[in-house]
Amino acid sequence: MTTYSTILYECRDGIARLTLNRPEKLNSFNVIMHGEVADALSRVEADGARVLVITGAGRAFCAGQDLDDRAVKPDDPAVDLGESLESYYNPLIRRITGLKLPVICAVNGVAAGAGANIALACDIVIAAKPARFVQAFCKLGLVPDSGGTWILPRLVGTARALGLSLLGTPIDGETAERWGLIWKAVEPEALAAEVDGLARHFATQPTGGLAAIKQAIRAAATHTLDQQLDLERDLQRARGRSADYREGVAAFLEKREPNFTGA
Repeated sequence: MTTYSTILYECRDGIARLTLNRPEKLNSFNVIMHGEVADALSRVEADGARVLVITGAGRAFCAGQDLDDRAVKPDDPAVDLGESLESYYNPLIRRITGLKLPVICAVNGVAAGAGANIALACDIVIAAKPARFVQAFCKLGLVPDSGGTWILPRLVGTARALGLSLLGTPIDGETAERWGLIWKAVEPEALAAEVDGLARHFATQPTGGLAAIKQAIRAAATHTLDQQLDLERDLQRARGRSADYREGVAAFLEKREPNFTGA
């Protein structure tokens, strides 16, 4: 097992768990964490995982970028934040959204800036009710990144996306659920059990079929109806030839629980 300095990672019984582990810094990202998260994510599918859970240690999920790692004074030369996005955050979002298995995010505390948008890039987000989602970029004269300007209006509409981004007003887990920003908000003491139950469920499901669902839903944002109909046809053709489809039909006809392999 690889030992990391800024994250925890394990894969057991088909469930991969990645914990951001810089609690003293509210799990904010520095260059080392970016490298370690990228390494862990590159291992998830090879490790035989059928679901990934991402969460944070301590009282926060992730406060975004560690500004100590990017300190700049008024008289310092300008920094290239675009290079930082191109090298670190954009590949991270692409890795998360491109995984061919469900990705659950357990938001245990504040999710701010890029931390909020990393959470929202996951397939299912479950948050503690007191958790806070904050598009904090406007406080620094910046633009929401890590996919924020793409995903926010698609989840909550233009008016709320603009309000969240222009004002930087935090919203709690209950509000995030009510607005459709996340899947579910639960009491803090129930978060771990809720996420574990969902992870165990996904670890027994037809992983290839779930990956195809992810592909289709994400493609719909930029497809025409004709393109989407063609994609559904192609994905359904491939899934209809899978062992999991045959097992699902057999289990239904035999009135028993299916034994999906996830292939």
